[in-house]
Amino acid sequence: MKRILLSLLALTLPFITFAQETTEKGLDQKIDEGFKPISDFFSNVIFFEVYNGAPFVIILLVLSALFFTIYFGFPNIRYFGKAINVVRGKYDDVEGHGIEGDPSLNIVDGDIRDTIRDESKEGEVSHFQALATAVSGTVGNGNIAGVALAIALGGPGATFWMIVCGLLGMSTKFVECTLGVQYRDVGEDGTVYGGPMYYLSKGLKDKGFVWLGKIAAVLFAIFCIGGSFGGGNAAQSNQATIVLKELMGLESTGAGFWIGIILAILVGIIIIGGIKRIASVTEKVVPFMAILYLLACLYIIFSNFSFVDDAISLIVTEAFNPKAIGVGGVIGVLLVGFKRAAFSNEAGAGSASIAHSAVKTKYSASEGLVALLEPFIDTVVICTMTALVIIIFNSGGAFQYGGDGSGAVLIDGVAYEGAGITAQAFGKFIPFSDVFLTIAVVLFAVSTMISWSYYGLQSWKFLFGRGKTADLVYKLLFLTFVVIGAAASMSSIWAFSDAMIFAMVFPNMVGLFFLFPVVKKQLARYFEAIKASKK
Repeated sequence: MKRILLSLLALTLPFITFAQETTEKGLDQKIDEGFKPISDFFSNVIFFEVYNGAPFVIILLVLSALFFTIYFGFPNIRYFGKAINVVRGKYDDVEGHGIEGDPSLNIVDGDIRDTIRDESKEGEVSHFQALATAVSGTVGNGNIAGVALAIALGGPGATFWMIVCGLLGMSTKFVECTLGVQYRDVGEDGTVYGGPMYYLSKGLKDKGFVWLGKIAAVLFAIFCIGGSFGGGNAAQSNQATIVLKELMGLESTGAGFWIGIILAILVGIIIIGGIKRIASVTEKVVPFMAILYLLACLYIIFSNFSFVDDAISLIVTEAFNPKAIGVGGVIGVLLVGFKRAAFSNEAGAGSASIAHSAVKTKYSASEGLVALLEPFIDTVVICTMTALVIIIFNSGGAFQYGGDGSGAVLIDGVAYEGAGITAQAFGKFIPFSDVFLTIAVVLFAVSTMISWSYYGLQSWKFLFGRGKTADLVYKLLFLTFVVIGAAASMSSIWAFSDAMIFAMVFPNMVGLFFLFPVVKKQLARYFEAIKASKK
């Protein structure tokens, strides 16, 4: 371990030195100038509009989620309780049931049971650890800043459509994460390699579309690596650094650089250990982080309980108000809500299936059920709590919904946007909320970074092999982006990162639409095993 840490430090030093030198010369400007043409190009391509300002990728996500919801008979509702039972281990005995001496399960999918390897021994993490890792990748600063942006633009009604999108996204997560486990690779040492790269290449090959699968898998891997360096890393360290500098009153140019170094060391220690280390951290950090944030939200909500019914009424009525302000009526509010929810929970992007693929199970549908809880936690619960706090805060007319259409609003004559709006809401009801929000943002950022490091590394391995050198190169680049992200102002990289993450949707959807019948077959297989275990 010491050798690895020293190697990473030695290899990172040239990049750190460059970052420190160029920071003093205006690193933010240099990065923005370099990335702006690239980010503009990808943003225009990925977010091209087809109807009333609606990006095609958002329409694709929503309609696909609706299709999967209907096709599988509303799994987001019917299997919610069963999903919770899988996480809490109620069906763990199913994993070993029927391996020996059960004639009723002697034949499975055309194979003789006695000749099938015990897949329950394959995998690296538990159902809960896999869920915690995936949730940590989606629960991030979008839950604080993204929700505020949605409400600032679309008013309270945007919250309603965020919830709808979150509920529909549960079905998409169920499909993609089932496929992630179904088509994963397991190395000789027990290391798991999974995600869209594998169900695209292997699954489409089974369907007779070899080259389509290979091309789609490569494209996904490239986009995922780009997303891991940007939205899953640099953008997160950037936001964490901003709130830390504000809390500590640091204004010097080099402060962000040194905060980035500390963050890089912290993240590096965690990610060097692989998915087992990541899972062991996220299973502790994510529940603590989510509970801490939710308790603060609940405190504000219950302290202002008389306003809750008014807030809920606004959420519902404004969702269907044809004169909704800021974004052009019902369609505009709907699109704002859907877009922010899609950014938040990443359902359809396929990223979460990489984490879920590492689970210890022989029934792929079991992890698909676990995964459908993810958008519920991220969007339906955490985002809604944030929205209620902001709407209650604005019950006295602190700011005007819609603002100038940019997402910024005036509060006491000062312009705020994103996390700044949420901070003002918390500040009104909770003393020292600046400390609390700083802790929340930093925890959100670190947990997102360590999860996305795993997503990017798996994609890197798919493209460049599974050797130690390839791993080291990726981790070096990843940690370098932590420092650069903290040291710079990167509006262009944010746009580029968002475009790369949403670009993952296109190749991923190819796999989902070709392979969703496999999911139905595996779900039936898992339910049959549960029934047999009760006999």
